[in-house]
Amino acid sequence: MSQVTSKIPEVKSELMELNLGPHHPSTHGVFRAVVELDGEIVVNVIPYLGYLHRGFEKTCENKKYHQVIPLTERCDYMGASSNSLVYSMCVEKLLDVTIPERAQVIRVIMAELSRIFSHLFWLGTHGHDVGAMTPLFYMLREREEIMNLFELTSGGRLMPNYIRIGGLAQDLEEGFVDRLKAFCDHFDRRVDEYETLLTKNIIYIDRTKNVGFLSLEDAIALGASGPMVRASGLKWDIRKSSPYCGYENYDFDVPVQYGCDIYSRYLVRVQEMRESNRILKQALTRIPEGPIRAKECGKIFPDQQDIYTKMEALIHHFMLVIQGVALPKGEYYQCIESPRGELGCYIISDGTSNPFRLKWRAPAFVNLQTLAPMSRGCLFADLIAILSSVDIVLAEVDR
Repeated sequence: MSQVTSKIPEVKSELMELNLGPHHPSTHGVFRAVVELDGEIVVNVIPYLGYLHRGFEKTCENKKYHQVIPLTERCDYMGASSNSLVYSMCVEKLLDVTIPERAQVIRVIMAELSRIFSHLFWLGTHGHDVGAMTPLFYMLREREEIMNLFELTSGGRLMPNYIRIGGLAQDLEEGFVDRLKAFCDHFDRRVDEYETLLTKNIIYIDRTKNVGFLSLEDAIALGASGPMVRASGLKWDIRKSSPYCGYENYDFDVPVQYGCDIYSRYLVRVQEMRESNRILKQALTRIPEGPIRAKECGKIFPDQQDIYTKMEALIHHFMLVIQGVALPKGEYYQCIESPRGELGCYIISDGTSNPFRLKWRAPAFVNLQTLAPMSRGCLFADLIAILSSVDIVLAEVDR
């Protein structure tokens, strides 16, 4: 009787590449990443950008300085006022103008409303990405109130286009202060409701704790900023380290967590909303009377009422619109603390009315570098939650 022997085939292990996006609903835009997998374990993530590229920086170099402002707000439509603020401040450095106190306080109000606005939408969509649908409806409720405030002030809801070089487009509308005060009075209670939904939710904790680990060393090496680096243990906020718009006069804390995971990033952003509300309450008590625009002759658009009643103001306005203002030669960098981190604007002026070079430091673009180190070794099922914790805005990433 012959003995039959069967050969066991050799098992080969090889990596699999999988496309995530660019039309995946949880990437929040046309974001594509090639994911290398060993079974269900992520080995590497390579982002591929450019699907939303609009040539923002080159477009700005072909515009007059005052024409750039609407373009900046379309980079990060979740924190629009932060974008127009940093750009205006950088141009104001070149012009060497002094911004009135009233305009400074109102700028702080708009910036902090934009921070809450952005964090609300992040929290709602982040909850949705990990399977919790209810938070999104809660967040949209308060987000709508903020958009109503934007609309009352400027007419725009998503992108107010309210901050101008040298000050503001116009003064606050009647009733704005009362409506903002009503919002601030109840917002802390609303944040309590958000935390009731997620902070001690066992399912949410299992999905986010010890997932998407980003060490402080990696965060600093990759240039991460904002909630990303504060959730890894670094208490760094530009509003404290390099105050602007009078932030040194406001009493607020910089939230920091040491878990280095998705859950820590969630806690930081929730605490930041509380601190922003704290700043808003202080700003409401500090709004002084006075002008909302700098008065440097020949550099700043005149008051609208003067345009209607004074010929020289009308001519000045016409010339600035047609010819722009020629800035002195030089190069300046201005950064602020946007909802996503360090938002920077770098301008080189050659003495004409157009920027010779404009470079935009987009925090979402820089923070996206952390996606690969956070994802390696995690399950593929956790990748969307990790990406969500970065809080990217594709219009800012691609520009």
